[in-house]
Amino acid sequence: MSSSASARSRLLASAQALCNAFASHASVDELLSHFSNTHSITAIEHGEPFLAPFIREFTGRNGPMSVPAYFSLLQKHIKYENMTFGDWVVDAEARKVSTRGTATFTWIEGPGEGQSWDEYFVYMLDFDDEGKVTDYQVWADSGAAYLAGRGELSAKQKEYEAS
Repeated sequence: MSSSASARSRLLASAQALCNAFASHASVDELLSHFSNTHSITAIEHGEPFLAPFIREFTGRNGPMSVPAYFSLLQKHIKYENMTFGDWVVDAEARKVSTRGTATFTWIEGPGEGQSWDEYFVYMLDFDDEGKVTDYQVWADSGAAYLAGRGELSAKQKEYEAS
């Protein structure tokens, strides 16, 4: 196997390990074990920050805006089931992997408790030279999360289905 193919296989395995841990509801500590200890780390969920408390940039391992805080906010506000990943794209030279995921999400607290939506989302993962994540970026359905958190998603879904 060429060094390029070997690097590609290693990055793909690292990305799949993180995604599998997330899909299986791993603890925050388990998720963090997939992140670099030698480089700064970030988690960014793209979108308007006012739509949900986890839609913003989180940096480092400590503090209220750290990567562990991001994963803790997700666990506080949403649960998910049937999460799968596919359509993997690996750029070994840039040390990046992207993938498309799908899952059913449910808002679990506040006025939106119990409101669910099916969603496709995209991850872009950057890695250090040891195959550990440095940057974790997510593009997801922030509108559904916003409506669910406000307790308005179910009504909007019914309106849409009736039209």
